[in-house]
Amino acid sequence: MSEDENGQRSQRPAIDALVVAGPTAGGKSALALAVAERFGGTIINADSQQLYRELRILTARPSAEDEARVPHRLYGALPASEAGSAERWRQMAVAEIQAVAAAGGRPILVGGTGLYLRALIQGLAAVPEIPEAVRAEGRALHLEIGGPAFHDRLAGLDPEAAERLAPGDSQRLVRAWEVVTATGRPLGDWQRASVPPADAPRVAALLVMPPRLALQPAIGTRFRAMLAAGAVAEVEALLALGLSPDLPAMKAVGVPELAGYVAGQTSLEVATAAAIRASEQYAKRQLTWFRHQAPRDMPVNRILREQYSERLLPEIFSFVRRFWLTR
Repeated sequence: MSEDENGQRSQRPAIDALVVAGPTAGGKSALALAVAERFGGTIINADSQQLYRELRILTARPSAEDEARVPHRLYGALPASEAGSAERWRQMAVAEIQAVAAAGGRPILVGGTGLYLRALIQGLAAVPEIPEAVRAEGRALHLEIGGPAFHDRLAGLDPEAAERLAPGDSQRLVRAWEVVTATGRPLGDWQRASVPPADAPRVAALLVMPPRLALQPAIGTRFRAMLAAGAVAEVEALLALGLSPDLPAMKAVGVPELAGYVAGQTSLEVATAAAIRASEQYAKRQLTWFRHQAPRDMPVNRILREQYSERLLPEIFSFVRRFWLTR
């Protein structure tokens, strides 16, 4: 049962949805679950990797037990054979937010994919159509010189994009390169000029932003728990589908590293260390985005400077009541 300050269900909340965002392993899912149970919420996935059906373990999707405690939406919503996108997720998220509200619930968006949240709240950049010749040139250049050298090349054209993208993120690297090459403007400039869509929800955002070094032990512990839960078998099943290595699900953190082990190219110990490093690097990029981009792209109302723990719940519940009371 949701509550207001008088213990009654609020009929006219001040926001359409609560956003709980931040880097991986910060405790977002547990925090959102506690809020959802207290306030009658429905949790909606805002993580690009947790969108894929075949990757429950490696993407740290909520457990079946957690999903039974409160409604969860858009987890495992797409097969790995499909390529998700910010716009596709935005459309699905808007539909879920509206459906939850119509049923008298309270939507809680949870995830660490900044681009998805930007698309939902601010809209996508109206980048002009990129000539096919430029797109082909970008793909060919990346194939010729490789990811790290291409990343360095992009840094000279669009330092902002290069800072937030990993050398292995070929799809987004090539996209940033082709935009700045074709238009003369970095992708970030186009994104900041985007117009919020008419169906953009009103949100309040709670960021979970522990220090990066504080996340590292949790990342290592969690990945080893994933191995114990069957992460290797999950990757084996994914590889058995024979999907293109360019699909987003095939590049999810931990998949390429464990795929090397499955193929006999490396030991499990080496693959584990590589996957943990990749997860730490991913968390670093997320922290950078939420520190520098989020203030421009969504209303950040509260920041937790530590990992979530239950002792923070009184403070968190007080924050949530500010926005979900009747106005």
